[in-house]
Amino acid sequence: MQELSQEQLLELVKSLSTRLDAVESELAELKARSDSEISEDVLLAISAAVSAYMGNKGKVRAVHFSRHRTWAAQGRQAVQVRTRRFVEDRRKKS
Repeated sequence: MQELSQEQLLELVKSLSTRLDAVESELAELKARSDSEISEDVLLAISAAVSAYMGNKGKVRAVHFSRHRTWAAQGRQAVQVRTRRFVEDRRKKS
């Protein structure tokens, strides 16, 4: 492997620094976009699509936004929500 001169190393560091700045700015833009709220018209479109898929028999009761990073956390949350609804339904029947 050939050794690089100090000038070549400096040039490589400059190019990597430029690329890193571009990636960081793109990441900041994506984070800002993901933290923004979903507009009402988008929610209406989603609920209409769900309703049409379910044959207009479905009713959207609530929309929950989850920001979990792992699929395991989402699965646990789904189980907890179902359990909570089951307990609420049992209380109503008693």
